[in-house]
Amino acid sequence: MSGQPAHPANAAPAAETPADDRPAGGSAGHPPAGRRRGISRQSKIVLAGAAAALLAIVLIGVATMGSKATPPRTPPTARAFTLSLLGHPGQHVSLAAYAGRPLIINFFASWCPPCQHETPLLARFYRDSGGRTLIIGIDANDEAGPAEKFVQSAGVSYPVGSDPFPAPVTTSYGVFGLPQTFFLNASHRIVKHVIGAVTLAELKADVAVMDARSLP
Repeated sequence: MSGQPAHPANAAPAAETPADDRPAGGSAGHPPAGRRRGISRQSKIVLAGAAAALLAIVLIGVATMGSKATPPRTPPTARAFTLSLLGHPGQHVSLAAYAGRPLIINFFASWCPPCQHETPLLARFYRDSGGRTLIIGIDANDEAGPAEKFVQSAGVSYPVGSDPFPAPVTTSYGVFGLPQTFFLNASHRIVKHVIGAVTLAELKADVAVMDARSLP
């Protein structure tokens, strides 16, 4: 019949024993001699130590994950060359002559439209630096007459090497389109490479990188 209590009115419900207080073995209410209820103090210490060791291993692993970054790639070394000095028969320009000094190598030609804007910029930048920023021009796959007229009209005062067809020095640098500019540190490693006409902002920024990479 609904509404009746679950127990007789005059009967008291049985008392429940909390789970943590139930005996681990033996007769009810009497744990066996020599054993304590729950986990012993020594076991708790062992478990706590194991947990601490595991946490330490995890933290060390996390801390060292970031230290395994790939080391920076060493910049490639510029290829050595010796070329005839444009407009000066019997004279030469070589990379070895600039050993221990940072410099710019610019590949260009008189027939190259972008070079007609870039070369005067390089010539002015060289003059404005008082010659402190070293530049070598390499006239690639060109004829001597037009090349000489071009560098004179552009105001070029830095040395220019002539690399006529098949332009072995130019191709050794992987240059198959003009203009291209390489920035070398004092060890003559290529720290910057610009494909296409270089801007004044790029010149200033990349020369700063070139010089910084030359510090001991």
